[in-house]
Amino acid sequence: MPTTESADDDQLFVLTAVLLTPAQFPSVLGDDYPEVCAGLGLEPYAEGYGLVLGQDGAGARWTVATEDVSLVACAIAAWDCGMEYDLSPGESSIVAALPGWPLALAVSAPDVPAPHDPEPRDGDPAPLVPPDAGEWGPAQRRLGADDIAMQWVAWREQVDDEVTFVDAGEQPHQGVRRVLEEARGYVADPPPPGRVRSSFAAGEARTLRVDGPGWSMVARTDDIAFVLLDEEPREVHPVGRGPELPGLLTSLDKLAARPV
Repeated sequence: MPTTESADDDQLFVLTAVLLTPAQFPSVLGDDYPEVCAGLGLEPYAEGYGLVLGQDGAGARWTVATEDVSLVACAIAAWDCGMEYDLSPGESSIVAALPGWPLALAVSAPDVPAPHDPEPRDGDPAPLVPPDAGEWGPAQRRLGADDIAMQWVAWREQVDDEVTFVDAGEQPHQGVRRVLEEARGYVADPPPPGRVRSSFAAGEARTLRVDGPGWSMVARTDDIAFVLLDEEPREVHPVGRGPELPGLLTSLDKLAARPV
């Protein structure tokens, strides 16, 4: 679990941290890296940031953006292994201390008041708040795509020979047709960083995450794809490989942002 600093109003009790880079960022916050940065008031530098979420000694919520991406990555890796790690970014690496949290947290720091937004001061931005993921919309759609990417095997097992695939070549579904056309457009005219991301999968395959206005696609380069649409709440459309999908996925993987 994250370690915390000593109790002092000027210290930060670290609760969690996330990476904000073109290849890795909280999908719930936007379809691409520049969009997420804009929502946080940060410049979309190629090197990215680490976001440290915590509370001060008075219990107020704060999000600290640091340029020390490697430090935050090491902390996250240690926590994932169940190890303690004292995440304390150096002051020279901190580019912003933003009131509020952009993500919903179910934890809080011990021995301090309950989480709350800090008292506003002149010139401070409005406190960050998590996107409303309760109703279907872009945030919920992106969270659904996250779940498919993380639970690929479970989702893939639900698709068998009895399921009618949307064929990437014929495209009888208008919404899926639009998604595939826009994805092909990315190959000819690369989109903003983070719209196409590639991560490890089983064997030599890659997991692709592709997002666009109103849609998300999750695919394995050696398998099928799943499409989610803003206009069709909670519907997931499997896209069969057919003659078109393999080449499209290979081309998208070549331009995708990849974790270092």
